[in-house]
Amino acid sequence: MHVEYDHENDVAYVSLVAHIADGASVRQIIVETPGGNAELNLDFDAAGRLLGIEAVGARAALPAEVLRRATPGHRAG
Repeated sequence: MHVEYDHENDVAYVSLVAHIADGASVRQIIVETPGGNAELNLDFDAAGRLLGIEAVGARAALPAEVLRRATPGHRAG
């Protein structure tokens, strides 16, 4: 698992696999967090496996410790 965090835009991406090839994510499901403070975009491959999670409003959706340990930047899902 690898986490990248764009502090300026408050967007994080949690990769659940070592590498996500371009075009591997073929389906996205959007989930709003309870309270509506953040949005999670779940990325799935053609076999239905979860590849990663994009958190828009990451400070509201993820523990502070996860964001502190994240790599700076952002990988678009």
